[in-house]
Amino acid sequence: MKSKRSTNKAIMKKYSQGSREAQEKQKNDKKNVPVLVITYFVIFIFIGMMVHLVKYVVVDADSDIANSYNKRQNLYAETVIKGQIISDDGVVLAETKTDDDGNENRVYPYSNMFAHAVGYDSNGQAGLEMVSNYYLLTSNQNILYRIYHALSDKKDMGNNVITTLDYDLQSTAYNALGDNDGAVVAIEPSTGKIKAMVSKPDFDPNQISSVIEETANSDSSCLLNRATQGMYPPGSTFKILTTLEYIRENPNYKSYSYECEGDGIFNSVSIHCYNHKVHGTVSLEDSLAYSCNTSFSNIGTKLDMDALNKLCGDFLYNKELPYDGYYKKSSYTMTSKTDKSLIPQTVIGQGETLITPLHNAMVMCAIANGGVLMKPYMMDRIENCDGSVVKKFSKDSYGRIISSAEAQTLTELMMSVTEYGTASDYFSGAEYTVAGKTGTAEFNENKDSHSWFIGFSNVNNPDLVVCVLIENASNTGASATSIARKIFDAYYN
Repeated sequence: MKSKRSTNKAIMKKYSQGSREAQEKQKNDKKNVPVLVITYFVIFIFIGMMVHLVKYVVVDADSDIANSYNKRQNLYAETVIKGQIISDDGVVLAETKTDDDGNENRVYPYSNMFAHAVGYDSNGQAGLEMVSNYYLLTSNQNILYRIYHALSDKKDMGNNVITTLDYDLQSTAYNALGDNDGAVVAIEPSTGKIKAMVSKPDFDPNQISSVIEETANSDSSCLLNRATQGMYPPGSTFKILTTLEYIRENPNYKSYSYECEGDGIFNSVSIHCYNHKVHGTVSLEDSLAYSCNTSFSNIGTKLDMDALNKLCGDFLYNKELPYDGYYKKSSYTMTSKTDKSLIPQTVIGQGETLITPLHNAMVMCAIANGGVLMKPYMMDRIENCDGSVVKKFSKDSYGRIISSAEAQTLTELMMSVTEYGTASDYFSGAEYTVAGKTGTAEFNENKDSHSWFIGFSNVNNPDLVVCVLIENASNTGASATSIARKIFDAYYN
């Protein structure tokens, strides 16, 4: 019995000792938890920093250096002769020439024609000269030549930038715009490639020093790129978005009917159609085709203004555009809390709404591309001085703006504009189909107006979006639609 009790005591003692050790271990484990958390956190931060460093070196370094705000680029000019800017069809648009004394001069063979798109490279920078400066001042010339140049204190030849610009389309747009102030933008909707960009009044980049001096002492705005920075009321081109919002809120939109008498009062505001024209009984399609102001003001009084505001936001009003060059953000202010007397003017593209020609072209690009907006761009690839490709810029999607079904519906409705509506006379006899919208945008109390056209060709497989804006067309008699026709013709010829 004594032996058994001794055994039990030994067991109890051992159990008690083990229990104390377990409790002690548990206490120590609890004390170690903060240490482990901190250790793992530090390891996580370290790994994250290493990943970021590798990503920067491999992926982001070039793009950061290529940023037009990076002043480090100017140092490259000490060892590199700036390369050429070339059109998509092989025409040299800008190049550096060296005289017998070794002085370098930037030369623009087509002077004013590409002024705003290509820009300039003295007294500051603008256009492609600014955006692509890094690539033009980087040399990927044969290594043997670079070694020889380094030893003989000579400069390397910079890379060339091959643009998306098409010489024939640019020259057609430039000549068609003539003496009118305004802008033209032409884009491939399936890729985002900018094929033409014209702004007038223009300037000669070969004489940029004197141009800047003259503009400083006058009211001239020839340096302003109206395609990307000109802010205009969208006029009736905005009715495309008003139409889409009505379709969303009214699945039975095909049964819409309105009796147009040429004039009407909506939310205590007097609205009249162009030249007070009486359109009679119109459907939604007819309203868009004839650009019936009273019908759209009638529609606007029934719309959810917050929903329309959101739709405009989806189309990048009040937002940054996915575009690398300088531009201004478009503006749309109407909500359900805004004075309702502003609705009739807002839904027909007047009021406080403002947009740039580039942005208006992007609106049309999204519709033409089945609801998906491709980011507009102007640099296609970088080549060294021997013609070998150094870098290729690929098309990039911004994302889906509207559904493909909505895009198809809008396309069908816009075809009425060119088939029997306000643009039908201009596209009569064309060997291609066009879906689009005309616009007249009043900009002062005297009812002076700008002329708009936005549209795309070959509606079953869209090829080209064209946006034309003519300032003060009511006084010049110019037509944006007639200019668009010339550009489409040049594209297919």
